[in-house]
This record gives sequence, structure tokens and C-alpha cells, in this order.
Amino acid sequence: MRKLIAAINMTLDGFCDHTAVIADEEIHQHYTDLLSSADTILYGRKTYQLMEYWQSVVKNLTGNKASDEFAIVIDKIPKIVFSHTLKNIEWESAKLANRDIEEVVLELKQQPGKDILVGSRSLIISLMKLHLIDECQICVHPVIAGSGLPLFEDLNDRTILKLLKTKTFGRGAVTLYYEPTNNNN
Repeated sequence: MRKLIAAINMTLDGFCDHTAVIADEEIHQHYTDLLSSADTILYGRKTYQLMEYWQSVVKNLTGNKASDEFAIVIDKIPKIVFSHTLKNIEWESAKLANRDIEEVVLELKQQPGKDILVGSRSLIISLMKLHLIDECQICVHPVIAGSGLPLFEDLNDRTILKLLKTKTFGRGAVTLYYEPTNNNN
């Protein structure tokens, strides 16, 4: 069975805000490697629209090796977008989901292939509630945002996580690898 991995950046005070964190070469390489270990990524509308930026980088490479490699990998990986408002999407490697997230994820997990990633805060929350996440990779950046969207908002059930390992980056970010221990899947 394929593994569903929730991977997201977060500030030290628990907020998901891509503009607050520092995505240096080392972080870009980390996410390039993670994307290379998967063959599908799930996005909600907002994150998908933020990630569309990388299409322009692929068309006009920056000369920054880590950033350009990330752009190429993110451009190629198949994306499934969950949205109630988008009617069509233009990214060639993306498609709109036509069923609910639980159905799609359960089907994907049964298919052969590499890991499945989920990189949107809203989808991570939904999938945590459904007990479908197999691993959480939370990259905590040494930044205090002061406000924003909390990662685990509206989760009412107690969830116990087992720390599998950590990865520390040169500028002080730390990725925490957790496995939910009370999943029902």
C-alpha cells in the first residue's frame, strides 16, 4: 500500500505562511528530493494557485540550481487539485478531482506506485480527521510570524504522533518526521 505523506512548512509559532519562511537552496533541495520520491501530490485551490508560479520558472530558468531543479520536478509531478470553485486548470500535469478526497485517497493508496504527497493545509486537516495520513513531515522554520493560519486548526480528536526522525538545516529549520499512531487505516 502506498504511503500518504503530509509535508508542509510552518513557523515556530505554528502558522502556515509561505511568505514568512526562508526557502533557501538547502530547503529547495530537500523538497526536490521529497517530490522525487513520490508520483502524486494533492493540493487545495489556494496552494495549487501559489504553486503555479513554478511554471514560469521552468519556462525561464533563474540560474539558481536548487530553485531551478525544484521547478522542474514540481512541474512534472502529477497533481490532483481539490476545489469547489475552479472549473478548469491549465497546468499540464494537474487535474481537478471529480470525487471527494476520501474516495480519491483510498483509491490512490491501493494503486501501485511511489508515495503520495499532500501539501495543502486544508487538505492535511481534512485527511487527519479521516485518519488517512501515514506520515507528517513538518518543516519548522526559526521564524515567529505572530499571526496566520494555524496548521492543525479545527482538529477536535486527540492524535498521538510518534517521532520517527529529524533533519536539521543550516539556517536552523528542522523537519520533524512523525507517524500518527492512532490511525484507523
